[in-house]
Amino acid sequence: MSNKPKLLIVEDSAPQARLYEQYLKNELIALSVVSTGAAMQVSIKKELPDLILLDYKLPDMDGLAILEWMKQENLSCPVIVITGHSSVDIAVDMMRCGANDFLEKPISASRLKTSINNLLERSRLQHLVNNYKNTLDRDHYHGFIGSSLAMQAVYRIIDAAAPSKATVFITGESGTGKEVCAEAIHAQGTRAKKPFVAINCAAIPRDLMESEIFGHIKGAFTGAFSDRRGAATEADGGSLFLDEICEMDLDLQTKLLRFVQTGTFKKVGSNKLEKVDVRFICATHRDPLADVASGRFREDLYYRLHVLPLHLPPLRERGRDIIDIASSFLRNYSAEEGKSFRSFSPEVQALFVQQYSWPGNVRQLQNVIRNIVVLHNDQVVNLAHLPAPLDTRLNEKVITKETPTKNGMSASEIVDDRLTTIRPLAEVERETIENAINFCDGNIPKAAALLDVSPSTIYRKKQGWE
Repeated sequence: MSNKPKLLIVEDSAPQARLYEQYLKNELIALSVVSTGAAMQVSIKKELPDLILLDYKLPDMDGLAILEWMKQENLSCPVIVITGHSSVDIAVDMMRCGANDFLEKPISASRLKTSINNLLERSRLQHLVNNYKNTLDRDHYHGFIGSSLAMQAVYRIIDAAAPSKATVFITGESGTGKEVCAEAIHAQGTRAKKPFVAINCAAIPRDLMESEIFGHIKGAFTGAFSDRRGAATEADGGSLFLDEICEMDLDLQTKLLRFVQTGTFKKVGSNKLEKVDVRFICATHRDPLADVASGRFREDLYYRLHVLPLHLPPLRERGRDIIDIASSFLRNYSAEEGKSFRSFSPEVQALFVQQYSWPGNVRQLQNVIRNIVVLHNDQVVNLAHLPAPLDTRLNEKVITKETPTKNGMSASEIVDDRLTTIRPLAEVERETIENAINFCDGNIPKAAALLDVSPSTIYRKKQGWE
C-alpha cells in the first residue's frame, strides 16, 4: 500500500486535468481525477484524500456548494480552488467557506506545485501537532518562558516543524520573541550543531543588504577592499533567519527567490555560482498578505517562504505568563545590579495582567523591569515603582473628587468606573488607536511609532471600522 499523499483533482475539462497530471507527474503524490461534484462526493466518502484540487465551475455544482457540503458532512481536508472566473468577492467567499488557496487560470506548473507541496507539508505537521503525546505542559522551552495554552501550541508546532527543512514563516507583533522562536526551531532540529545566522532586513541599508546576504569580492564596489563571506555562506549546513523579511527591497527579493528555489547565488561582483544548504526561517511584524496586495512583497516569494506559518501571541493574550516572565527578569536584573527585589505586589500583578495591554510585548516588559531595578531598591515591586506609561493610572487617581465634570461625576469617579468595568478588547483597541491619532494631529505614521506598530496595521484597522 502506497504511503504517498493522495491528491484528488476535480476538473470537468479532460485536457485541463491531463495538464495538471503532467505538471505533477514527478511529484511523490498519488493522483486521482473526477469530473463532477457528485463523483467527488462519492470518492471522498469512500476515502478522504490528503488534498483536493477543485475547479470552481463544475457541470452539476459550484465550488461554494461543495465546500458547504464538506462542512456539513464534517469532512476536513485542505482544498485548493482553481477558477477562470476570478474576482475578489469569489476568493473571499471561498476562503470563508474553508478553501486554503485560490488559483486563477492559467496556472504555471511551478505555482501549482508550490501551493500543493506547501499545503501537504502543513497538513503533515498539523497531524503531528494534533497527535502530540505529552501530558506534561512546559513552563520553559528553549528561550521561552510561559505555560499558557497559547504558548503550549507554539511549543508543539516548533517540535513538529524543527526536524523538517521546510521554511517557517513567523508572524507576531514587535517584541513577541520572533528571533527566540527562530533559535528554538534551529536548536530543536537536526541542524542544531550547525550555524544559526540572523539578518535583520530592516536594520541594514538597502545598498549593503545584498552583500550582507550573499557576500562580495574585492573591488565589487567602493570600500570593498577584500573578499567577504555573506550570511548565506556562513549558514551553510545550518539555518538562515531573515527577520523583518517584508522590509527587503523588491530587487533583492527577486535574487532571494532564486536563492530559495535553487540554493545557489553569486557574490556581489562575481560571476561564479555558489551552492549552499540552508534552512530558511523568516519573520515579520507586518501582515505579509497586505504587503503582497500592495505590491511591496513579491507574491511568488511569499508562497515560497510561507510554507509553515507560526504566529506568536501578543503578551496581553498570555495571562499569568506575564508574571512568570517579569519574575525571571526581576531575579536576573536584581542579581546583576546587587538589588534585593524578589516579587511583585498583588496590585502590580493585577495591573500587569488585567489593566495594561503591553503594546511593546516582552521587550517592553523587559525594559520596564530593568528600569524598576536600576532606579529603586526594595524587596517587593509596588505601584510607586512603576515607570511611564504604567504610572499614568496612578496620576489619574490623585485627581480630587471635588473636580466637577459635565455630567456631574468627578474625574476620579470616572477613572474608578473605567478601571472596574470590563469592556470588549476591540473597543479598547479602537479607542487607544483613535486617541493616538488625535494626539498626533492625524499623523498616522507618528501614531504608529508611539503605539509600536506598523502604520499599515492602523490603516487596516481603520478600513475595517469604516
